[in-house]
Amino acid sequence: MTDNIDQTAHLTQKWLAEIQALKQQMAKLQQKRDEAWESSQKWRQLYNTESEQRRAEAKMHQQALAKQSEGIASVKAELQRFKAINVDLTAETTTTAVQSELSQLTSVEELKAKLVVVTKERDHLIQALKTEQENHAQTLNNLTTALGDAIDSLAKARAARGPGEAVEAVEAGEISH
Repeated sequence: MTDNIDQTAHLTQKWLAEIQALKQQMAKLQQKRDEAWESSQKWRQLYNTESEQRRAEAKMHQQALAKQSEGIASVKAELQRFKAINVDLTAETTTTAVQSELSQLTSVEELKAKLVVVTKERDHLIQALKTEQENHAQTLNNLTTALGDAIDSLAKARAARGPGEAVEAVEAGEISH
């Protein structure tokens, strides 16, 4: 009978040891599962942060392009306006208008004076056109420079900060364009 009790005690000890080993194995597996879950959550957060940054960058680039397009459209409109003025001036100086003015002049001196006035007006209009062309070139240069500066600032911010923090810093005004 003692053998039976010893054998039962031995089997009980064996089962208890096996149960304890299974509990430890289960605890390790639960810990690994929890670590894997935490890791997946971190990766999900990184992915979400990166995608938000990409969307913000795309929006900023779109806005910069829209501003540049508006500037170009404005300059083109100005150019068209000056072309229209030039066409209007040309239309006004048709042969009949010139002949009408010339017929009112009675002497060579009046003709010379009129020629001086017309020459001065022409020179003034040429200067105004040159000034407008220079302003157009300067505006185009300024818009291109501003876009380049914005892109450089974003690149610097991205290099100085983490991937998701760069756009947030620019949007918060911590980094100027």
